[in-house]
Amino acid sequence: MKSAWPSYMLCFLVFVQVLYVSGHQKPNILLIVADDLGFNDVGYHNPDIFTPNIDKLAKDGVILESYYVQPVCTPSRSQLMTGRYQIHTGLQHSVIFAPQPNCLPVDEVILPQKLKEAGYATHAVGKWHLGFYKKECLPTSRGFDTFYGYYCGAEDYYSKQVPARFHFGNKTRKVSGFDFHDNGRTAWETNGTYSSYLYRDRAVKIIKSHNTSIPLFMYLPFQSVHSPLQVPAKYIKRYQHIKDKNRRTFSAMVTAMDKAIGSVVDALKWKGIWEHTLVVFTTDNGGQTLFGGNNWPLRGRKASLWEGGVRGVGLVRGYGIQDRGRSSYELVHISDWFPTLLHIAGANTSGTKPLDSYNVWDAIANKDVVSPRVELLHNIDPLFTRPYTPTPKLKPYPNKHGVNTTKGHTALRYKHWKIHTGDPGYDKWDLPPTESYYNLSGMYTNNEYKQTHLVPSVHLFDIQNDPQERQNLAHSYPMVVDLLLGKIAMYNKSAVPINFPPYDPKSNPSLHGGVWNPWE
Repeated sequence: MKSAWPSYMLCFLVFVQVLYVSGHQKPNILLIVADDLGFNDVGYHNPDIFTPNIDKLAKDGVILESYYVQPVCTPSRSQLMTGRYQIHTGLQHSVIFAPQPNCLPVDEVILPQKLKEAGYATHAVGKWHLGFYKKECLPTSRGFDTFYGYYCGAEDYYSKQVPARFHFGNKTRKVSGFDFHDNGRTAWETNGTYSSYLYRDRAVKIIKSHNTSIPLFMYLPFQSVHSPLQVPAKYIKRYQHIKDKNRRTFSAMVTAMDKAIGSVVDALKWKGIWEHTLVVFTTDNGGQTLFGGNNWPLRGRKASLWEGGVRGVGLVRGYGIQDRGRSSYELVHISDWFPTLLHIAGANTSGTKPLDSYNVWDAIANKDVVSPRVELLHNIDPLFTRPYTPTPKLKPYPNKHGVNTTKGHTALRYKHWKIHTGDPGYDKWDLPPTESYYNLSGMYTNNEYKQTHLVPSVHLFDIQNDPQERQNLAHSYPMVVDLLLGKIAMYNKSAVPINFPPYDPKSNPSLHGGVWNPWE
């Protein structure tokens, strides 16, 4: 059928669309990361949590319900910034600890560098946790125009102190250092102010002073709601009904973060750029149930490869979204933001190393488009052991691919299948410790939540129909197990060696004026 549009009009429309994403009309991007926010720790999943601003973003955008992150902080952030699996950057084991001479490899091209090439002003406000032992590792050396926040993984929300332990032979020495920086300057004046307030105020200041003739990229990784559990008293009042102290404080911390997000949104509206801004909100890993987080109804927690450790809270709101106010069950991974946001910005991926990620924009923006991602490597960590509980003894699973199924842990998603090898980690289904859930009398028996001491070293789940990972199908579908073990073997061949160096005594803050700063 012949188009009703004249050919010259079609050419004009294409020209306008290209101009719109390649010129001064590029959308602003606000990328918000919450720390240790569990699947059940946000209002649109759990009415006991008061997050009106996040819920409003969700209501006006797209909730990502098949969205995956990594089980701990550094790997998620590294994949967010590079679009590459952690097995390809050497960060597949644990996180970067403050005294380690380690960082996201400096030969990796990361998101702000590419956005800067595309004409964006780039600002980072909050937590870095991608290494800082040398200046080349710092945010302002890697594409950010400015950085305001801290380098390490966890610190006191008020004093900005980060403790560490050095081991010298049989002796252990405890040290602590200040960690808050305004670009290259130690920001001593932040001592005593709650971190969410600091990030709120700096983000608002940047937005209000932004030159709107160029697009804005703001990376806003909050410290909240990582331990230690600290929050201004006024936020606690709403949660007095929660008897569990950790959960009560944690919930208040979520609300304090939500309030700060609301202030940032208000600043974008005040500036007149709200409707031309794309907002991405994501957690970095599953909730830590030891410190008030919750992932109900999913199994596991932070640091595990169960869904509770890797199935994350995520949403997108704003520029380019069609059919707002819906949930998407298309498969999306945190690494996919790299090519997706570059696409939105009219940028390209030239100069990067081979990507493990996909541009999923069409699948997010349009409800009728299927995600290009059908496979997801959650991780391969041969060094993994449980951090707080004993690791169970595992029965080897003989296979022709040479995969050691008892060493460390691995998980892979392929279409609707998910396979685990080794010890996936903490394996409980933790009920939310709140009054309203305690009143679900008779709905679940206590026996369902007793820890299961794993015996098999291979677990297979139909994750689409069994997202709680209750029925191990490995013995029923041996051909599927064989297929997925073959895929794991292929990934193993492409993995680079783990980079997890010992602590360096030269990092001791007492050698650097009491501050965690680069030491090489």
